[in-house]
Amino acid sequence: MLLIRPFTLQDSDAALAARTELDADDFDFLLGYSSRRGFAEYLEQLAAHEQGLGLPPGWVKSALWGAFVDGELVGRTCIRFELNDHLRSVGGHVGYAVRPQHRRRGYATQILRQSLHVLAQRGIESALVTCRVDNIASAGTIEANGGVLENVVEASDGMTNRYWVPTH
Repeated sequence: MLLIRPFTLQDSDAALAARTELDADDFDFLLGYSSRRGFAEYLEQLAAHEQGLGLPPGWVKSALWGAFVDGELVGRTCIRFELNDHLRSVGGHVGYAVRPQHRRRGYATQILRQSLHVLAQRGIESALVTCRVDNIASAGTIEANGGVLENVVEASDGMTNRYWVPTH
């Protein structure tokens, strides 16, 4: 059974390994992480961001949590509790990733489903979730969670599908 939850200090080795793995896909697994500051300080930063404190310019109140199966880190989610202009255009409420060795097992669908539940608990009834047009797997994940394609827009890295997904 998959569980999304905040990272802890005990997750540091797995999280940093996942960061390296996803870097090969040009995906930032640990948004805002700096090896200079270390993982403990990063966790403090994540907790502050969840409260809307100390946000870098252009960032919004959000939660970056790990996705675990039987204690093993299989992926992560970034749940954004509000949208700015950029997120409203191409970023959306939820960004998720699955480590390469755990793909094609339905984990992305579960990560998104649980992320949508967190948004519902915060009073958000419909979430914007986006993916690149050429990311067929992610489009399938979004549609499996009830996503309805609103439109396709141009982003800095190519064309992006914009879906609205009910949170409950």
